[in-house]
Amino acid sequence: MKIIGEKINGTRKRVAQAIAERDAEFIKDLARKQAEAGSAWLDVNAGTHPDREADDLVWLIEAIQSVTEIPLSLDSANPQALNIAVKAVNKTPMINSISGEPERLEQILPIVAENDCEVIALAMDEKKIPETFDKRMEVIEKVLVAARAAGVADDKVYVDPLAMTIATMNQSAVIACDTIRAVHAKYPNVHFTMGLSNISFGLPARKQVNRGLLILAMQAGLDSAILDPLDYELQAAIVTADLLLGKDRHCLNYLKASRKGLFDQ
Repeated sequence: MKIIGEKINGTRKRVAQAIAERDAEFIKDLARKQAEAGSAWLDVNAGTHPDREADDLVWLIEAIQSVTEIPLSLDSANPQALNIAVKAVNKTPMINSISGEPERLEQILPIVAENDCEVIALAMDEKKIPETFDKRMEVIEKVLVAARAAGVADDKVYVDPLAMTIATMNQSAVIACDTIRAVHAKYPNVHFTMGLSNISFGLPARKQVNRGLLILAMQAGLDSAILDPLDYELQAAIVTADLLLGKDRHCLNYLKASRKGLFDQ
């Protein structure tokens, strides 16, 4: 289970302030802590106006890369900013994201292919997020056909089934997990990821809901997630789920986590 550290995101008030004030030490500290917590990638989202997004992304990249060598996930729908940012990274990045929207496919897929990037593919099109997993499958198949045509292999694609807010759509988790199973059955080389926080919006004890979704999704085939790697109870849930799903040979990772005190946090 690979973690994409979510915390360097300009939609967060304190991160937006750090970007505006060029507070590199704050960003470095976030990067360092997420790296030490075991992230496989660090998501980098400037969240700023398109006119300044490229400059802000490059500044973030330089700050992060001064303290860690972990690959980055460049989180933007702006192809101009991505084209500039992808040249500033030291290691091949992930691109977050493409979708069934023709504009994204036409403008972002070439960047993915040219730079041999992994890419997150959202199960949505230009109309909306489909309400059933059958409709989401249609969108995902469209995206995979386009990705293959652009020279992007299935194993470079991380499908995000988009778990929506369960307070307003009580089948949201079921649909997301059914989508993962259906895609995995038809495209066995495709990977999966998702952000967890949307599912619990508007509910109390949100972390409990997020952890529940994570475990259900891992059973369905989720092999990465965009989350807070400093949430040690969530980390413990990942280790435990891997154990129970038979993915932890001889319980070695579980025992290692226990010795490190993960379950005592």
